[in-house]
Amino acid sequence: MDTHDASSLSARLVKVLEHPVVRLALPLVVLCLAGYVLTRLASEVRWSDVKADIAASSWSTLGLAAFWTAASYVGLASYDILAVRSVARKRIPDWVAGFAGSSGYAISNLLGFSYLTGTAVRYRIYSSLGLELNHVAGIIAISWVGLWLGLTLILSILLTLHPQGLSTVVPLNPTTETVIGVALAVALAGLFLWLSRGTRRVSVADFGFDLPGVKLGGGLMMAGVIDLCGSALTLYVLMPSDLVQSPTFFFVIYVGAIALGILSHSPGGLGVFEAAMIAGLGAAGRPDVLAALLLYRVVYTILPFVVAIVCLAVVWAIAEHRTVTQSASWVFRIARPVVPFAAASISLLAGSVLLFSGNIPVDSDRLGVLLDVLPLSVIEASHMIGSVVGLLLIVISRGLFRKLYRAWLIAILLMTVGFVVSLTKGLDWEESLGLLAAIGLLALFRSAFYRVEGASVFRLNGTWILSLAALVLAITWVGFVAYSHVEYRDELWWDFALHADASRFLRASLVVAILLAGISLDSIVLNRGTRSGPEPIPDVVRKLVAESEDTEANMALIGDKSFLIAEDGSAFLAYADTGKSLITKGEPVGDEEAGRDLIWQLREKADRESKRCAFYAVSPRYLPTFLDLGLSILKIGEVARVDLTGFTLDGSAKKGFRQARNRASREGYVFEIIPKQELKEYLPELKAISDKWLATKQGEEKSFALGGFDEGYVSNFDHAVLRDPEGRIVAFANLFQGGNKHELSLDLMRYDPDAPSFVMDALFAELMLWGAQTGFRWFSLGAAPFSGIENRQLASFWNRVGGFVYDHGEQFYHFEGLRSFKQKFDPVWTPNYLASPGGLAAPKILYEVNVLISGGIRGLMK
Repeated sequence: MDTHDASSLSARLVKVLEHPVVRLALPLVVLCLAGYVLTRLASEVRWSDVKADIAASSWSTLGLAAFWTAASYVGLASYDILAVRSVARKRIPDWVAGFAGSSGYAISNLLGFSYLTGTAVRYRIYSSLGLELNHVAGIIAISWVGLWLGLTLILSILLTLHPQGLSTVVPLNPTTETVIGVALAVALAGLFLWLSRGTRRVSVADFGFDLPGVKLGGGLMMAGVIDLCGSALTLYVLMPSDLVQSPTFFFVIYVGAIALGILSHSPGGLGVFEAAMIAGLGAAGRPDVLAALLLYRVVYTILPFVVAIVCLAVVWAIAEHRTVTQSASWVFRIARPVVPFAAASISLLAGSVLLFSGNIPVDSDRLGVLLDVLPLSVIEASHMIGSVVGLLLIVISRGLFRKLYRAWLIAILLMTVGFVVSLTKGLDWEESLGLLAAIGLLALFRSAFYRVEGASVFRLNGTWILSLAALVLAITWVGFVAYSHVEYRDELWWDFALHADASRFLRASLVVAILLAGISLDSIVLNRGTRSGPEPIPDVVRKLVAESEDTEANMALIGDKSFLIAEDGSAFLAYADTGKSLITKGEPVGDEEAGRDLIWQLREKADRESKRCAFYAVSPRYLPTFLDLGLSILKIGEVARVDLTGFTLDGSAKKGFRQARNRASREGYVFEIIPKQELKEYLPELKAISDKWLATKQGEEKSFALGGFDEGYVSNFDHAVLRDPEGRIVAFANLFQGGNKHELSLDLMRYDPDAPSFVMDALFAELMLWGAQTGFRWFSLGAAPFSGIENRQLASFWNRVGGFVYDHGEQFYHFEGLRSFKQKFDPVWTPNYLASPGGLAAPKILYEVNVLISGGIRGLMK
């Protein structure tokens, strides 16, 4: 197979793996296999035996496990310290990077192994510290480099020395193992030799970062070794000593189990990780192994999470009382973006605990005491309510992640109910105290939840549905293990008795499954962002448009926008709601100071509604305000304006327009301005021309940034028309006339396709001459997309993308041709910007703008 064939095969393979069906099917297959394996391997385990093994664990063993957990988190923190030194040296102190890494991992590990490097958490942290997208991506990428360097070093040593136990899981003969191990070691040595010969940079599609040098690379590799060995040894010391006599064998199984957990999308890899470990170690039917796995979850996942949450709560409480020192301010800047993840994790953990406790037998002594106080019906109802509350807390965690106030309020109410039913279903005071602590933490974080959204907080996206379904299935499996000794019979569903724990488990599991299915179905069918429709155009908006010197203010009259209006009526801001973003067309119209206030109001409105906020096609006028809002500025083109002072059609560049005007005059064509007050009688004729013109374009009317032929819209303007010798209109354009005759422009410019080809050029030439004779100062030719964008190495990432599109997109859209056409008039070019959230939000905003203008990809292709 030649290189081209290999590349083509790789590309097809990547395309297949990235297909939505494959991305959904792969975790489902892994989850189903894990469920089957768990059911078969743990079918003979009794919950009472698991509890006994947990109780028999020595404090020395738990202390050793905590030590190795701490070592692993030192490695995790070192990733960030070294990566920040490489990518953003001196911009962030080492201790801040270490705190960010360790706390971020502690929280993200509870959410799932899919966040193995804490990508989402760390992106929020570092962007809040002022790092740009390329720096954050570099830190995350270098952390991955450290992980893989450490794993490669460990594997090279194992394969070279092929210690006892490795051949059990690696079916290779010793010679092959040694060859592979030496090859890996040589590759590592070659990599470090390559790094030692100067600064190395990795770039993909104009996006890149500098690789660490030899010293930092070695440090990252050691951090990877510490991380992997620490996490593996945490579980190793908890496992029964007779089961894992070979650390090498155990390590390979452990790494494979983590990989399967990542593929499953299950939070923390719950269920999948356990199934892989039990199957790989051949530990079917052993309660002590299940006990070790549960303790591992507590020591490696929950304990660091609790420590991180307590630290986060302390910092948050200090900041709320406004006594933050300079050092503490760094920590608070880290804490602020982590709070949504932390709150979601608290809700997820609280819900999991309620579900878990509802799936295992209740202490019979406590239940007996409770029966002396409460009737059996209350105990039964409390058990059912506890499981339902647990599921809802898991579901509501997404709303907390999105900082929704209603999600916070509902979570507090659900935890309060959970606190009560934990006592009334079995005097589970440990669980109730944990819920009380969770309530206190969420109450402390109250100020972080301020967003308002019309959609239900119980709706989920596809990723959350899959992840939470996997989590619920794994917890439900625990119940089947706990009651595996109970023989199934139909009567169990209707058995209401003091010690009928299995019956209560079956009923609660059925209700939870039905409720989860209903929430998932509702989310799939109705999971769309709430979108407010356009508003009627207020009189104050029409007044301000008429007074504005900027002709682009007329875009507010299209009828597809909503408005924010200053209290004194001195300014307004027009925007559209896409359901995910609030996007303006242009900047505020009216008083500049009031306009700045409106910009802030729109930003705050979007934040309350959990939406993005963007300002499309704005001039440099308000750039400082946009930067104060924390938005990124992306140049999207330039606007051309022609100075009409002394304007003529003389010169070779305008020869075509001059000739078209002269020919139209010779053949009897007449230029005329129709005032808007007289337009009504001409609308049918103009509509017929517009429809014929539109039919030749095989497209649809535009909106948002370009007007369509709508009678209500075009009636706002005077129109320039060109009549043929028989008096019929053959071409027309609606006129945007700025206040004080500062600027003249047009929006719709359409002609009869059966008319001579020169009519449009003739109309355009006559219109510019009319503007100059009437006393207008400028004529706006509109924007040239992506024009003037510098595609240079040191430019921002998205600016380089824009420059690339301009340089190489000519075959799809005549960017250079459009600019060359406007350049004929020797215009003054003004930059045109998009102000939007940074990172990956910019291309999303641009796509939504395209949807507003053209109706999406389909409309764009038309």
